[in-house]
Amino acid sequence: MQPRNMSMRGVVDLAAVKAAGEAAQKAEQSRAERARQVAAGGAPPAPESLVVDVTEETFEAEVVQRSAEAPVVVDFWAEWCGPCKQLSPILERLAEEYAGRFVLAKIDVDANQMLAAQFGIQSIPSVMAVVAGQLVPLFQGAVNEAQARQYLDQLILVAEQRFGITGLGAAEAGEPGEAAAPAVPEDPTLAAAHDALDRGDLGGAIQAYRNVLADRPGSEEAKLGLAQAELLQRVRDKDAQAVRKAAAEDPKDVQAQLDAADLDLVGGHVEDAFGRLVDTVGRTAGEDRDRARVHLLGLFEVIGAEDPRVAKARTALARVLF
Repeated sequence: MQPRNMSMRGVVDLAAVKAAGEAAQKAEQSRAERARQVAAGGAPPAPESLVVDVTEETFEAEVVQRSAEAPVVVDFWAEWCGPCKQLSPILERLAEEYAGRFVLAKIDVDANQMLAAQFGIQSIPSVMAVVAGQLVPLFQGAVNEAQARQYLDQLILVAEQRFGITGLGAAEAGEPGEAAAPAVPEDPTLAAAHDALDRGDLGGAIQAYRNVLADRPGSEEAKLGLAQAELLQRVRDKDAQAVRKAAAEDPKDVQAQLDAADLDLVGGHVEDAFGRLVDTVGRTAGEDRDRARVHLLGLFEVIGAEDPRVAKARTALARVLF
């Protein structure tokens, strides 16, 4: 159930590191073209609407293509849905307030059933995001404005740090003749690691990211790439059906639970992966408990400490540990 030309791997995007560079390049080219038009005496392009109704026919242009310049928040709703009527005005108001730092795409699930099925929507409201063509699940159900801001702020941070996407606002608000800032050259050692990951050379990618971290231990991009590459290496040769069968038959089989959590995360089921390992920590002791705890902390690294789902899982982990 994959949307057209999109990864359904959620925040654990197997090509996210490579896509980050490509997305940043596309966004920079678009900004440079707008600046060139203005400098040549032409009128800047009219700002695009920050809230759009999307259909199956317009999804590619309104969501996937626009996600190269700004995070696109996708709100799945329906006319009969009471919680949707509470949430949608909040998201619309925030889209205007954030002034181009994200775009809100509204999808009526009744009128666009194929899209809803492709995204695996089972309940509404459901809110996801697309950044550089990559799917990032956000939340389900109605949330209040403060909670929505928390999710949006984290999404914007991820878009900027991992993909170099800063939104529409800065480019549209520039003074006439103002040139776009020059693109920052990509680190060649990181580029080599990204290329190895993109080729599927997981061993080479892991070593390359470790080399980067040996020189620059604080490189968040290298830490993310290493965590992703190690995760992919663990699941590459796993029989998903056999792993899930073993995990279901014996909840105390720690290795089966670790393997199943990895598969959950690669499939974009972040909360399921975290919940599985928190439960495993709670039902085990000694070395088994420590294995599950350390593995869970490693999955936190893949997602990022600022993600609200990580904070929630840390709290749950603390409860079972103490």
